[in-house]
Amino acid sequence: MITTARPKPKRLGELLLEKGLLTEEQCRQALDFQKKTGKRLGQLVIELGFVKEEELLNVLSKQMAIPHIWLRKGLIDPKVINIIPREKARLYKIMPMFRIKNNLILATSDPQAIFVLDEMEEMTGLTVQPVLTRSSDIDKAIDEYYGGDVEIPDYVGTFDEGALHLVESQPLYDFQKIEEMAEGSPIINLVNMVILKAIRDKASDIHIEPDKKKLRIRYRVDGILYEVMTQKLEFHPAIVSRLKVMANLDIAERRLPQDGRIQVVVEGRSVDLRFSSMPGILGEKIVLRVLDKKNVILDINQLGFSEETLSSFKTLLKHPYGLILVTGPTGSGKTTTLYAAISYLNSIEKNIVTIEDPVEYQMEIVNQNQVKESIGLTFPVILRHTLRQDPDIVMVGEIRDKETAEIAIQASLTGHLVLSTLHTNDSPSAITRLLDMGIEPYLISSALTGVIAQRLVRAICQKCRTLYYPPKAILDRYGWSEDKRLQLAKGSGCPECYDSGYKGRVGLYELLEVTDDLEAVILKNPSLEEIRRHLKDTGHSNMEIEGVKKIREQITTFEEVSRAVTLGAI
Repeated sequence: MITTARPKPKRLGELLLEKGLLTEEQCRQALDFQKKTGKRLGQLVIELGFVKEEELLNVLSKQMAIPHIWLRKGLIDPKVINIIPREKARLYKIMPMFRIKNNLILATSDPQAIFVLDEMEEMTGLTVQPVLTRSSDIDKAIDEYYGGDVEIPDYVGTFDEGALHLVESQPLYDFQKIEEMAEGSPIINLVNMVILKAIRDKASDIHIEPDKKKLRIRYRVDGILYEVMTQKLEFHPAIVSRLKVMANLDIAERRLPQDGRIQVVVEGRSVDLRFSSMPGILGEKIVLRVLDKKNVILDINQLGFSEETLSSFKTLLKHPYGLILVTGPTGSGKTTTLYAAISYLNSIEKNIVTIEDPVEYQMEIVNQNQVKESIGLTFPVILRHTLRQDPDIVMVGEIRDKETAEIAIQASLTGHLVLSTLHTNDSPSAITRLLDMGIEPYLISSALTGVIAQRLVRAICQKCRTLYYPPKAILDRYGWSEDKRLQLAKGSGCPECYDSGYKGRVGLYELLEVTDDLEAVILKNPSLEEIRRHLKDTGHSNMEIEGVKKIREQITTFEEVSRAVTLGAI
């Protein structure tokens, strides 16, 4: 094939000197190293710490008129992967992205390696158009899209050795180093790399699920699932067996769901993984819940409460008795709020008892108890016995039935502060849920002191945060028309945030205090609409209002708040 002659680019050292990214002394040192090692100059200036890879790529992009991109999902067409063998892709650090007629778009971190581009044109019979991206992103893409053999050592090599240890259940503190087992099976390396990466990426869950032609691994980060890796389907049984061994479960049982616990030590701290398997038509799906205390905010001041709401909540917590409920759907952070409240109240002078299913994080001075329904140790049973233990504060993980609700209310009426959760959409619904359970209105009005409803919304990524002026329709809708200079924020997407524009989460809170007026309403056995009407008349703030405040403060976006609460299409 006849290829178009490429113009000879300037020497890289000259480019970096012109841009002020490299001093003459640094350039001389790099050239000396190049003579000794034979490595390319671009690789050396990065390894020596003289120039960051992003700066190098930006210089090359402008000089050679080659686009510089983030290599992310959606930009790679799986159908063109096999046009270049895996061995060549890894050797030259290149990644075929997609094909447009006779043009092949090829990701590379070294556009000056012209012999590579020429070889790829000769091999594929296509005109190669290079785009620049980071070499680490290319490595990840090769591992993910090519699949094939489990070449785990290359991938795991990016992590520190000894970063993760498995804690064996017998004895409890008998640590076994994972790197010592790596030579025995690449599957062990793969499993532990997946766990370690999830912990470092602050994932809350790991999903390992078989598909028709591949094994998919996804992480839930900030409430959203991201696909991070695929492997050959035949590795699925070995991965499942390895995880069951770690959780001390029966590896021969594949027909029934199984639950277990894995404990690992990462960088000196203990991390719990809750194992759950579910048999499906394509095989067992595994979900690991990651319980990393480092990522749990136990400071009530850092949860994202507004100053007014935080002050009111602290006032409620200082009451010597009463019932405080935290409501919201699964995954809205109710347990974290309870833990933060207990941490705020924790004192050597108080006897604090918790009843949980399961105990997620261990706290000092607090007496924590776990529900075991298989032996009859239910919420009501533990709660009854707890009241004989001279408690000052009782935390009940969840009020699920009338019996638990009645005991919790009786406890709050007899001099105990009781904290618990309910699954309702907003704070007024908590009152009607108790009424629906059959709790008498006079008991609710006497015991209930406050209800917090909450949601979690993703915060804007600070690495790729950009500002913009909102359209006139938005200014008019929220009464911001007079503020002509108002700017809102959004994330443009970067590798730090999985190209989502969001990193981390913040809470939206709606606090309902039970006042004398509301007590009178509850005594009338009201409907949900009657309670909401009363709250509207008294100027009660809701989660929508709190969400709009977070948008104006440039913490989150309209789209994210709309996903969590009824804000309407913007």
